[in-house]
Amino acid sequence: MKKILVLVIIAASIFTLGSCRKKKDTIANIYVLDANNTAQGNAMVILYGTNTAGTPQQVAVFDTAYTNASGMASFNYNDIYQLGQAGVAVLDIKAQKQNMIGQGIIKIEAEKVNEETVFIQ
Repeated sequence: MKKILVLVIIAASIFTLGSCRKKKDTIANIYVLDANNTAQGNAMVILYGTNTAGTPQQVAVFDTAYTNASGMASFNYNDIYQLGQAGVAVLDIKAQKQNMIGQGIIKIEAEKVNEETVFIQ
């Protein structure tokens, strides 16, 4: 009887441990270019959600980063995405450097590196 109980516990443990999977990174990379297609380092990039439900404004996502020398700002959304979730977010992009401004939209897909380019002028 004890042997059967031990075997059942071991089998259940192996089955439970084997079904877990680690989620992959959910990343958004925004590239900022000027009108001449030149990468713009040190540009401020803001990603934010827009409320479309008609309820009082509740901003779930509002992140700011600065571009590197290659004109790329990177955002990590591992905290927002949970395994089994249907989608992550569609976010507005605002990029600014000195007096140049640009806007765009990015769809964040789960467990992928999502990329978008914004032109500032």
